[in-house]
Amino acid sequence: MITGGASGIGLEAAKQFLEIGAKVIITGRNQEKLDAAKKLYPGLIAIKSDVANAEDAISLFNQVKALGGIDILYNNAGVGVLPFNLGIADDRHLEGATYEININYLSVIRLNNLFLDMLKSRKESAIINTTSILSYVPSLLEATYSATKTALAFYTKSLREHLRIADSKVKVFELLPPVVATEMTASRNGKKISPEALVQGLITGLKKDQYTIRVGDTKVVYMLNRLFPKFAFRLVNPKKADKFLQ
Repeated sequence: MITGGASGIGLEAAKQFLEIGAKVIITGRNQEKLDAAKKLYPGLIAIKSDVANAEDAISLFNQVKALGGIDILYNNAGVGVLPFNLGIADDRHLEGATYEININYLSVIRLNNLFLDMLKSRKESAIINTTSILSYVPSLLEATYSATKTALAFYTKSLREHLRIADSKVKVFELLPPVVATEMTASRNGKKISPEALVQGLITGLKKDQYTIRVGDTKVVYMLNRLFPKFAFRLVNPKKADKFLQ
């Protein structure tokens, strides 16, 4: 099951998982996008569900259980908000942060908690969490988004170890994309990886049991941040970005 599966990375993941023989459920809060995805790939099961809504999450769990359950939970849904200067008081700081934290971080914990016993009952199962290159180096234009992805990265590592301590065989994978060519990044210039290439990297990592899957420029930024953190910060935050915060 792929959250945020009606477009972007999620829809490409659904396509490629279908191609290798998996049965795929996608979720999303936009019925029109879900219908379009279903029309494009008739083999999909599409369920309208908002990951930030607790009642929706319970309803989703019950629907998935009735369908026979899942072996892989792919927490892919994510959002970002327009940048505002945090050094200037503005009610939008809290509003935006609450929105991003609920979807990018808290909803993952909610769904994992709901589906964990189901996944534990399977012979082989996994959780996939999409974090970001920005969990290594924060973007000044995406401050809270970067923070949510860092929180999710730490949670993912902790969950993996907690399951080991609990003697569970559920695998926990972390996918760290660079900038991906999706609706969320449509207004940006610069280098972007295609959703197709990203998901190919994900599936290759899954097949190798590579729990931390860095794709494209994420590999480079990871190493640069270890060796030259100031350079890595300026690479992610060029001077020209400052004008958006003035």
